[in-house]
Amino acid sequence: MHNRKEKLSLLSEMIAFAKSDDSIKTVEYNFLLAVAKQLEISRVDFDYLINNPISRINLKSHSQRIVQFHRMVLLMHVDKARTQNELAKLYNYGLRMGLNHNSITKVLYLMEGFPDMMVPADVLIDIFKVQYN
Repeated sequence: MHNRKEKLSLLSEMIAFAKSDDSIKTVEYNFLLAVAKQLEISRVDFDYLINNPISRINLKSHSQRIVQFHRMVLLMHVDKARTQNELAKLYNYGLRMGLNHNSITKVLYLMEGFPDMMVPADVLIDIFKVQYN
């Protein structure tokens, strides 16, 4: 599905997002480590990315971009804290990936109604499908 460079880029972007509040909290680190494992990125490569970000690679597939946006939504809430700065970064991240701004706005709005503000993957996919069709 993803080549190695894409996987490292995805993880690097997530690490940068987690660092946006100056440090990576333990719960964020553990979440990122789980994503690394899911992406089949070694612990050595993961630890390297913490201090050595790599350049961003655009995902070609719309569904892959939605999955990555969902990971970012989950990452934002894993520490049970959310700032306006994080919301703005997430919104801009979605736009940079080429996702529909109405869909991004709807996801960010609907988060409020879910436990722990975790939008289920199927709900998120449905929101983006409506705008994509």
